[in-house]
Formats: sequence, C-alpha cells, structure tokens
Amino acid sequence: MIHDKALVEDGALIGERSNVWAFTHILSGAKIGLDCNICDHVFIENNVIIGNRVTVKSGVQLWDGIIIEDDVFIGPNVTFTNDRFPRSKHRPDRFLTTVVQRNASIGANATILPGVEIGCNAMVGAGAVVVKNVPANTIVVGNPAKIIGYTENARHPPGNISSTRLTDPGRIVRFKQISDMRGDLTEIDFRSHLPFLPARVFVVSGVPSEQIRGEHAHRRCSQLLVATSGSVRVMLDNGEKRRQYSLSSQCEGLFIPPMVWGTQFNYSLDAVLMVFASHSYDAADYIRDYGQFLEEIGSANGPIS
Repeated sequence: MIHDKALVEDGALIGERSNVWAFTHILSGAKIGLDCNICDHVFIENNVIIGNRVTVKSGVQLWDGIIIEDDVFIGPNVTFTNDRFPRSKHRPDRFLTTVVQRNASIGANATILPGVEIGCNAMVGAGAVVVKNVPANTIVVGNPAKIIGYTENARHPPGNISSTRLTDPGRIVRFKQISDMRGDLTEIDFRSHLPFLPARVFVVSGVPSEQIRGEHAHRRCSQLLVATSGSVRVMLDNGEKRRQYSLSSQCEGLFIPPMVWGTQFNYSLDAVLMVFASHSYDAADYIRDYGQFLEEIGSANGPIS
C-alpha cells in the first residue's frame, strides 16, 4: 500500500506487502524489502537498502550509504548522518556506509554517526548518540552511547543445533576461603576447583568503566574468570541462550567452556580480573566475528537448514 499523499519516484523498488504512508518521499534508487512499514514524514535517499519486515517510524531520514537489514525497528525521529565533515555545496566522493544489522532496535531521537555498525539484536536507547560500532546483543544508552547490559532473550538456533546446548553457557565455581582476625585467605586448587589444568594465567586491570573486553569465543580453550578486586559483569552466549553474570568476589570464578561467546563490561575502577586458560595463546583459536561464531556453532552440531 502506497498512500496517495506519498511520493515514490520511478525506479524505487518496494517489496510486496510493504506500506508507505502519507508525506513520505522515496527517491528512485532506494530498495525496500517485503512486509515493511514506512510511516509518515520519512525521507529515503537513492543509495539506501532496507531489508524485510523493517519498521521506520515517523520523522526519520535515511541518507545515501545506509543499509538496514531484516527485522529492524527504527523509532520516531531517529537521526542518521553520512558525512563526518559536512559543508554546504561540498559533496564527498563517497558517503560512509552505516549498517544496522538484523533484529536491532533504535529508540526515538537517537543519533547515529556515519560509518558505524549496529550489531544484530542490539538495542539503542532513546536519545542515545552512537559514535562508534555497537556490538551484537548489547544495550547502549547515553551521549556518547555506552553499554549498560546485554539482551538476554533466548532465540531459536540456526539449523539443527543439538538441544543439549540449551543449558547455561557458563557456571560459577566456588573456592575455599579461610577468614580470621589476620584477614582472608582464598585457596584455588587447580585439580579440585578447576575443570582443567591451566596452561597460562593473565590479569586484566585498569579498564575504563565504559570500555568492554572479550567479544570473542574460543574453539578449544576453556577459561576461568576471577575478580580478585572490584567487580565486573560478564555476558556469555552459547548460540541459543544468553546470560549475564556479576563477578565481585575472589571466592568464586566463572567457568567458560569452548565455543561460548564472552564479553566483559562495566568494570569498576578498582577491578582486577584474573583469567586461567586451559591452552597457551593461539590466534587461530579465536572467533572474533559473532556471525561466524553462530555459523560454526551450527555446523558443529548438525547441518544448517
């Protein structure tokens, strides 16, 4: 349905069952997928690609170089930009590409700077100013936008992932602590407390609270994370289930098996994170792209349909 007060120029491609409402202007090179809802007073420029089942609320302008993937929600008056140094009558040779990946949501009045990627399933809070890439599954708010948490929704696995992976992606391991008037002593026995014999140990400290670490999975390496000082939050994702953990005691650690996506965030200023690893460092053991992680999880547990 194209409203009779909408202006859709010849050459624009609009998929079946998509609605374009009043006072919307779509230029000739734009491509819009199936089952989309483009609300009143939206402007869409030529070099814009919109996927399927996308909602664009009123007052949004989508400029050249913007790609919106499937199932994205864009709230009222969200502002996209495509030129970092705009000057009147000075058009750049090419506009930066901004990508909003599948199933992401952007709240009302958020501002998205050019050239960033908003990861799949991410949620951008109302009024946030996004100045750099937003990782998959994160919740960001503020100016500049900072991570305050992760979406914890369960989701259907790709293909025929084994149902045995529906367990929690990590587990808390308790250590023995002895306390008396002289202070506290925490014992970590490698053979009885750890599910593996460590090959290396490293320590993370001095992380600014707005920064995140991790954002990867290991193919073979297991890890145990212990907050020896301060606090840190950890998000784990095994491809089907996502869960957040809070580490703030040296009496417990978080065990992370292989093929689990992990991210640490919200470090306190005094946080010191000790990490026990089952393997020595190997760059080939890392998976640093979340989409690739989901693909490998699927192929490891059966064919992807």
